[in-house]
Amino acid sequence: MNPQSHVTINRKRLLERFLRYVRIDTAADPSSDGYPSSDKQRTLAELLADELAAMSITDAHIDENALVWGTVPATNGGGSPTVALVAHVDTSPEAPSDSVSPQVIQAYQGGDISLPAGNAITLAGCPALESLVGKTLITTDGRTLLGGDDKAGVAIIMELAQTLIENPHLQHGEVRVLFTCDEEIGRGTDKIDLAKVDAMVAYTIDGGGAGIVDVETFSADAATVHFTGYNIHPAIAKGVMVNAMRAAADFIAGLPRMHLSPESTSERQGFIHPHSIHGGVGDVTVELILRSFDSKELADYADLVRKTANAAAEKTQGVKVSVDVRRQYRNLREGLEKLPQAVDFAEQAFQNLGRKCSKEIVRGGTDGSQLTEKGLPTPNLSSGQHNIHSVTEFACLDEMAQATEHLVELLSLWNEQRS
Repeated sequence: MNPQSHVTINRKRLLERFLRYVRIDTAADPSSDGYPSSDKQRTLAELLADELAAMSITDAHIDENALVWGTVPATNGGGSPTVALVAHVDTSPEAPSDSVSPQVIQAYQGGDISLPAGNAITLAGCPALESLVGKTLITTDGRTLLGGDDKAGVAIIMELAQTLIENPHLQHGEVRVLFTCDEEIGRGTDKIDLAKVDAMVAYTIDGGGAGIVDVETFSADAATVHFTGYNIHPAIAKGVMVNAMRAAADFIAGLPRMHLSPESTSERQGFIHPHSIHGGVGDVTVELILRSFDSKELADYADLVRKTANAAAEKTQGVKVSVDVRRQYRNLREGLEKLPQAVDFAEQAFQNLGRKCSKEIVRGGTDGSQLTEKGLPTPNLSSGQHNIHSVTEFACLDEMAQATEHLVELLSLWNEQRS
């Protein structure tokens, strides 16, 4: 079947957008209680709002929470569902993000890619490189992450918006554009007003590679374990000092490594992941994430964390421990079942374009996980990201352009669903 609405994507402009966005440091700050957690996210948000307004999107604006909103008007006279497209402006705080220096590789020749700072993107570490020969890749210089997660998604949505405006013959309903903050630290949907979104369906453009529709995510909780000891000068510590660090070390060592850690699991296996520890002799805090595709299993993981923490505290006399477990998000699958067209149309759009696609599970979460749980079905779509959250991160321009084309075709399918 031929695409209903063929259009040529402006690759040069798409690349320029992406390079412009990744050069702005937008790392989230998990230690902050504010929203956004870092003011630098607002810098990119303001730029995006200005660019949307320059496209003649009359309702383009940034709200008090640095969320960016805009609506591409319908070309079909109305009556079809509003579709929301969502991406996040923040980047992971788990890798350096200051002074990103993107490197553009035209017509990648194959093999390992040496980066200026000395690191390398290897075929062994990223088998996807084998399928990208001849394509345009954007890497870092090896010192920082790139920010393709999720500025690739941001650039795709921005280019889509301008493409739709420049091609009024493309038939579609209202397209709501929404850029969020703090997705990387689990707060991406905290300030979203679903009544303001006012859409039947949404798509996060936040997936890896090409041709993938993510239909399941982990269910997720977070845990904070706090050990309290007593600090005193080590010269007079005998019989008095209570070292909370020893209890914290015993706690982390006591967690399962071989079958319940991220470094030892794959596919549908869940994990308990201690990812941050800070403090000293008197107080130590350990932050963990709990992940499973089965929401009920999270309660078992939480119980294991509590038992391990209590056992560690008992080994160091005088140490006290507290455990706080917090809900984060739930498996995307559970909400998508209420609107099967959300996935069906995404698959059909790939078929109409003559491209292969696959439905996948993602060992993580997206803003779509929380939006779906709140009642707005939101699958996740590919955006050309690779090696995310690392200094060897890269993006593929060809896959980004394909993702933009896919959205044009997807919107045309929703256009046919008149009320």
